[in-house]
Amino acid sequence: MATTIAVLSQKGGTGKTTLVRSLADVLGRIGLDVICVDADPQGNLSDYFDADPDADPTLGEVLTGRARAVDATHGELIPANLGLAEAELALAGKIGRELTLRNALRDLKRRHDLILIDCPPTLGLLTVNSLVAASHAILSTEAQYFSLQGMEQAMEVLELARDNLNPELELLGVVLNIANMRTRHARHALEALRERFGEKLFRTVIRESVVYPESAERAIPILDYRPKRGVDYLELAVEVLERLGWPERREALERVRAELFPPPKSKQPTASEVPVTRGEA
Repeated sequence: MATTIAVLSQKGGTGKTTLVRSLADVLGRIGLDVICVDADPQGNLSDYFDADPDADPTLGEVLTGRARAVDATHGELIPANLGLAEAELALAGKIGRELTLRNALRDLKRRHDLILIDCPPTLGLLTVNSLVAASHAILSTEAQYFSLQGMEQAMEVLELARDNLNPELELLGVVLNIANMRTRHARHALEALRERFGEKLFRTVIRESVVYPESAERAIPILDYRPKRGVDYLELAVEVLERLGWPERREALERVRAELFPPPKSKQPTASEVPVTRGEA
């Protein structure tokens, strides 16, 4: 059965979707069979995957029972569009509505190694469904005051989902995202997260860069668009593998790193640079 990770934040603009896309790319490169689920009606993850805007069926049809998750899988993604907002409203009056996504993903979990769910930047029914369907959660937060406030609200929803609907749900970790660590504010934010979450805080910080929105706009993963800017995601993937108990995948990740950043070749001396020893002159 696939490990399922819900990635969430309480507000938009925390780099959550780029985090999902980049982790999917990195972990796919080491041989894991990864499927992403766009659970945000804005469809940003679908755009990042360059999904067809007219793709059908989508997650909306899955949640309303008009399609199976397997049939709504387009490449590596179950896409979403604004129709997902209508599906969320339709779920509101359904008995067992919080379990809908978990039930829908059962068949998909038998076919893949990892499912990543990009939650909407709200703490409504779609996010609750994502948490109930997941075995783990990653919280993404920006180095901003209101983002840190939102972390507490996200934790409350996570704990409610775990206490009442999904006792196996585990907080995999909290990641500080889009952070300019040269500023005092970002450093204070990191320290506040460390005090609040302790070992649950990922050591890796995703540093701020204009390259991330550029790669999303072009629908090209970071490691293909600007490999050097993807180093933070490689480091985060190492921690994710460690926390999931998959250390054997570390070697494959190091091979990916070596392919992306090969060591510089040593310069071969030219004939004029080769020293002439006595007796050869």
